[in-house]
Amino acid sequence: MHSPPPLSVAAFLVVQAVVVHWVAGTERPPAPPDLAALPSAIGEWTGIADNPLAPDVAAELKADRVLSRTYYNRKANTSAELFIAWFQSQRSGERQPHSPKVCLPGSGWFPISTGTMELDTADGAITVNRYIVANQRAQAVVLYWYQTPRRVVAGEWAAKLWLLFDAARDHRTDTALVRVVVPVVQQGDGAAVAAAGFTRSVYPFLRKCLPHLDANAIARAPAASWASPVKGLDSSN
Repeated sequence: MHSPPPLSVAAFLVVQAVVVHWVAGTERPPAPPDLAALPSAIGEWTGIADNPLAPDVAAELKADRVLSRTYYNRKANTSAELFIAWFQSQRSGERQPHSPKVCLPGSGWFPISTGTMELDTADGAITVNRYIVANQRAQAVVLYWYQTPRRVVAGEWAAKLWLLFDAARDHRTDTALVRVVVPVVQQGDGAAVAAAGFTRSVYPFLRKCLPHLDANAIARAPAASWASPVKGLDSSN
């Protein structure tokens, strides 16, 4: 779907700032997760390297916790780069996830195919963004999503809308950007299959590692009668 008109964007951002500022006085941010405790062995994948961010990149990102780790699947003879940027609070507006839609081209990787895909996992189905990107002759499959205490969201605008609703309901604004990158080493859909397989395997561990609301907490919360305007928003905007 097309991006919202500029006037709508400006009005929405003003509303978002007001709501998040209003919640700030009663916000209950969770304790930061220990991302380094994410298992190095996940299904057929084995962690082979942690990749610390350069100081200037970390300063620009402004995330409260970051994990950048390379996993390798010996059977498939392929690697997957897992990147997690977790933000404890978005109330100031200065600490928010940077969309890969902007960051990838900024680092020389330009999309040649974009869309979303649904993946069945042990912890339920999730919808994620699916990009194929190119940097000169190199190509890669990129899957990414926003993971909040309540849900996985693919679209940037849907994530912003849910931030308003969940901030008012839960008095917290923490979120994580999760990105999986698998290089394309030969023609065919092998990289896409590997990226989907790794995501299916790692998501249940992310559910345990990242702060989340359990089913009882969600059941006790007021019903979200305003959820319908969010449905259908995706990152293909």
